[in-house]
Amino acid sequence: MNRLILVLGDQLSESLSALASGDKAKDLVVMAEVTAETEYVRHHPKKIALVLAAMRKFADRLRALGWTVAYTRLDDRENGGSIPAELLRRADETGSREVLVTTPGEWRLITALRDLPLTVQFLPDERFVSRGSDFRRWAKGRKQLRMEWFYRDMRRKTGLLMDGDQPAGGKWNYDAENRKQAPKDLAFPDPMRFEPDAITQEVLALVADRFGQNFGTLHPFWFATDHAQARVALDHFISQALPLFGDYQDAMLSGQRFLYHAAISHYLNIGLLEPLEVCQAAEAAWQQGKVPLNCAEGFIRQIIGWREFVRGIYFLEGPEYTSRNLLDHHRDLSPLYWGAETRMHCMAEAISQTREEAYAHHIQRLMVTGNFALLAGVDPQKVHEWYLAVYADACEWVEAPNTLGMSQYADGGVVASKPYVSSGSYINRMSDYCGQCSYDVKARTGVQACPFNLLYWHFLDRHRDRFSDNPRMGNMYRTWDRMEDTHRQTVLADADTFLSRLDAGETV
Repeated sequence: MNRLILVLGDQLSESLSALASGDKAKDLVVMAEVTAETEYVRHHPKKIALVLAAMRKFADRLRALGWTVAYTRLDDRENGGSIPAELLRRADETGSREVLVTTPGEWRLITALRDLPLTVQFLPDERFVSRGSDFRRWAKGRKQLRMEWFYRDMRRKTGLLMDGDQPAGGKWNYDAENRKQAPKDLAFPDPMRFEPDAITQEVLALVADRFGQNFGTLHPFWFATDHAQARVALDHFISQALPLFGDYQDAMLSGQRFLYHAAISHYLNIGLLEPLEVCQAAEAAWQQGKVPLNCAEGFIRQIIGWREFVRGIYFLEGPEYTSRNLLDHHRDLSPLYWGAETRMHCMAEAISQTREEAYAHHIQRLMVTGNFALLAGVDPQKVHEWYLAVYADACEWVEAPNTLGMSQYADGGVVASKPYVSSGSYINRMSDYCGQCSYDVKARTGVQACPFNLLYWHFLDRHRDRFSDNPRMGNMYRTWDRMEDTHRQTVLADADTFLSRLDAGETV
């Protein structure tokens, strides 16, 4: 063999640059299921099963295309336990000293591969619209990096939803039309579900045995595990859900876990779908008159706008990004994030569906679980590790900027211009959660007061020196200052009491 070509579990794409640079006649593809990748956080069992089943199928696909594949299963006796160890083992077997790899999506793995006593050639991940060098050029000299301006450049670059050099419909962004509360009587299509085949069943048995104690339920398992199934899932979303996705993309309803969301991000993030493929399908549906422009634009913005933007931020900011804690928050993550009982209906809904589906949509993550952690002052590293563990779509390049930047403001404003905090009124406006809650969303003080109400003002008060001059937060502080002093003191005291109960492990 001439070279080793490493293919990771989130690089399951035939268009992978490492494969494109390889030679089927001489090179050996190395794929490995290893303990180090399953245990650096305690991943949701569904996430582990998705990746392992998709890896096994992709290895078979590569063999059918003429590649020689050295594949290590998790329970193989010779398994080295980590990606570097497996590369060294294959290098010893073949005599090869050179490795081709498409640059991984985690600094952790990049560092481990750089430390190998082999010649490792890192190739750009060309599955993304924006390369790392492109983003660095775009970011250079800018005082603030904001997704909206980046997104417009991505629209121009791809030609998606463009009318010449102008945006289709005359506007770049239809977000103002996409904030409707979903009526309960709407019919919501489920994502496409797939029965596990023999390969997937074998993986499920392995995962149940090895990772059955991890947070999350393994069954029923309905994810797509190959490219053909993922494409069926995409087509189902485009025809059944995208026509109303935009209108209700920020809505939350009890018992409705998917609404009109695509639930395909985990397929995108491991390579079963590619971003331009997904966006072109949405654009085609709009061009054919099957999908309104606000829905197609809102969806495409999440892919070539936000997804590409946060990837650029992750690599621009470097390996230390995940250790940032600008607000100096150090509270432990409450057991309620791992399923302990809570009286907060919104938190119970978001976490129970996370446990059962390895999924929650972006508003549940940002404005419920993320908002609560930020208001309570939870250590952002613990929040980051939780999100990385529990969601099937959580690869660090996309999860870390969303969590540490957008959700927890731990990066000091690199991603967001202000902390995304809210009282219970936002949750009440965008969901039906509050009507079924033990707390009263309209109560501002007392034991029945919505914890989000108490913690919202507590957060603003304790971080006043940092945020009072933020132009997007001035109205919040002016409202706080107009309150009677005795009322403010009661709010703060009630919030302290709530936090003390949270720290003590009481049911809150």
